[in-house]
Amino acid sequence: MDLKEKSNWIRRQILETAVLAGKAHLGGAFSCVEIITALYYGKIMNFSPENPDMEGRDRFILSKGHACLTLYSVLSDLGFFSPEKLKNYGRNGSILGGHPDHRIPGVEVSSGSLGHGLGIGSGLALSAKLDKKPFSVLVLLGDGECCEGSVWEAANFASARNLDNLVAIIDNNKVGATCPTQEYSGISPLKEKWEGFGWDTREISGHNFNEIFSVLSDIHSRNSGRPLAIVANTIKGKGVSFMENDFHWHHGVPKGELLEKARIELEYGK
Repeated sequence: MDLKEKSNWIRRQILETAVLAGKAHLGGAFSCVEIITALYYGKIMNFSPENPDMEGRDRFILSKGHACLTLYSVLSDLGFFSPEKLKNYGRNGSILGGHPDHRIPGVEVSSGSLGHGLGIGSGLALSAKLDKKPFSVLVLLGDGECCEGSVWEAANFASARNLDNLVAIIDNNKVGATCPTQEYSGISPLKEKWEGFGWDTREISGHNFNEIFSVLSDIHSRNSGRPLAIVANTIKGKGVSFMENDFHWHHGVPKGELLEKARIELEYGK
């Protein structure tokens, strides 16, 4: 499978689903496409669409739940639920809301209230240790989300408990809902902060599959006694030129000429 082509296809799915619904968080959904593509199509995680509750499955938590359309596109493509359900995204009665819900096949926890995912992931990782179960827990956070104090409480707990079966991936797209994250207090330097909390820490390009695989290929054999943090540098709105690095596209859907421009760029590349 060509993972770059799959990523392009996923971005097109995200856009068209958003257009049907008339709403979405496209910027942050586009920035994490390669990360989620690698996890689900790159044989990094253990999971089963036929048996979503398989006991030995790895647990993935999308803590930055507003990027749910990336996860929904992947889960539907893999057969966790019918792709037809994407057409009802965001509508009354649909199982697919604007943030992931644990009742959706393949979704572990309801998320989107920022700052909760790592704490839940730490608890799951601790349970695996106590029960001597081999699964890993992976949590995808936003960089702006790291302003939440609960993230660092969880980071401290995970380090103290030696949860080397826990992985935090930070989608470091450097753009929040209203401004660049460098204008927030307490964000930079991210890598050094995670190191300071006692985590094994790596910094990569979140759009480069070779770099993603280089830090995630051994997650089931880690025995360092420390959880792993991956600062994945990404581009908010990746793939659509007028969205890239622009906080105005944190939420919203293009129309008219901008929509056609986005479709062309995602189909053929900029």
